[in-house]
Amino acid sequence: MKTITIPDEMNLEKAQLVHVVDYNSSKDVSKQQIILNQNIISFLIEGTKEVIFDNAASSIDPSKFIIMRSGNCLMTEKKISENSNYKSILLFFSNDTVNNFIRKMELERHESIVSKSVYAFDYDEFIKRFVDSLVDIFQLSVTVQGKLLEVKFEEIMLYLTDKYGTDFLYSLVTNGDHTAQKFIRTIENSHLSKLTVKELAFLCNMSVSTFKREFEKYYSESPMKWFQNKRLEHAHYLLSQEKSPSEVYFEAGYENFSSFSQAYKLKYGVTPRDHKKV
Repeated sequence: MKTITIPDEMNLEKAQLVHVVDYNSSKDVSKQQIILNQNIISFLIEGTKEVIFDNAASSIDPSKFIIMRSGNCLMTEKKISENSNYKSILLFFSNDTVNNFIRKMELERHESIVSKSVYAFDYDEFIKRFVDSLVDIFQLSVTVQGKLLEVKFEEIMLYLTDKYGTDFLYSLVTNGDHTAQKFIRTIENSHLSKLTVKELAFLCNMSVSTFKREFEKYYSESPMKWFQNKRLEHAHYLLSQEKSPSEVYFEAGYENFSSFSQAYKLKYGVTPRDHKKV
């Protein structure tokens, strides 16, 4: 599956500061590698959506919408049935647009914020009406769209910052962490995920070979061995919490019980079923 760069590949008007896209798809996608060249608000209308970034992940249904910072992510979009489509309204905007808004509104920043790449918020009546207005604007000429969307961007940001504070807004324009910090944070946040080495390398914006080399430099073992140990340690903990082996193996990231049991015995000297006896 090739990497997609958006909104570049959507042929949008380059001079426009804010863009709206009425997105409709009849196909499911799973862990599509996406390079976001702009920030985006994704107002989910129909289906389910999951995004995974280097420092955060979010899964939503049509009761929520998400705000995502520009960067690399893995995106999954699913229809709810064979006869339905996946639908969302996308609002794209640049860091310059965010910074101009912050200066114009003289918004205060809390120095202690923990910057995240994705935020999920609940729909309410105001947001529903706002999304309806975006659908109407999408039908207008490009010139009128551009002018109206700049106003609509300020409208939604004023509403969200009043309701949720400014942390999400400053996260959009916060400079990325030092490469080493970002790398370690990505690994630590993904240690129980089922992401492949290729997917993790993409989130770190590295080639697979560079990722493996950096991994061994920081963790002194291969990614495969390190992640397996983390999964087995998690399984050991779950078994200690009275969970059955048949419940644990999938949660620990194994596709079948046989391979899980074999790896567990190699590490702990007993099978998962014999765990309670020791």
